[in-house]
Amino acid sequence: MKVLDHLEEWLIACLMGAATLVIFVAVVHRYASGIPWPAFQDWLLKINLSWAQELCIYMFIWMAKFGAAYGVRTGIHVGVDVLVNRLPERMASKLIFFGLLSGALFTGVVGTFGAKFVWEIGHTDQVSPDLELPMWIVFLAIPAGSYLMCFRFLQVAWLFLRTGHLPHYDASHVEGIESAPQVAGAPRAHA
Repeated sequence: MKVLDHLEEWLIACLMGAATLVIFVAVVHRYASGIPWPAFQDWLLKINLSWAQELCIYMFIWMAKFGAAYGVRTGIHVGVDVLVNRLPERMASKLIFFGLLSGALFTGVVGTFGAKFVWEIGHTDQVSPDLELPMWIVFLAIPAGSYLMCFRFLQVAWLFLRTGHLPHYDASHVEGIESAPQVAGAPRAHA
């Protein structure tokens, strides 16, 4: 599981970093091409970056699909739990488990329809406008991300069934930094 967790994190981080770099280069290229230095401008105008926007859109789609699965695993998805928190613990547990299984069912159905669509479009000659990528590669994000999200819902449901706990994201936690234990009665440091 650790390999899948790290692969998921690295894929999201690499896609985010690469998309940011491509966008930065494309924007700098666009504005630098307007500088009236004849030789420099001619050289820049020979560089074709018309594909950059399309590539970034595809990278963000893939990043969002895998990011959603990461969100389920780590508990960072926004949820409305006002009603659940007001229910008796036994009833709340059943409702939470039902919600997790519903999420798994929904993402499994989306993944299955996405896989069917990818299979059908894979038997055509459709390519993307600028990159000329086969469109099945572009749309493969739907079943891949949805099935991973379905797996993460099932993983969280199994964890919840065994322990009664859901993953919880702590926005104040910074990886690699341990917080000092608080001594009773000691004043807290302010940042």
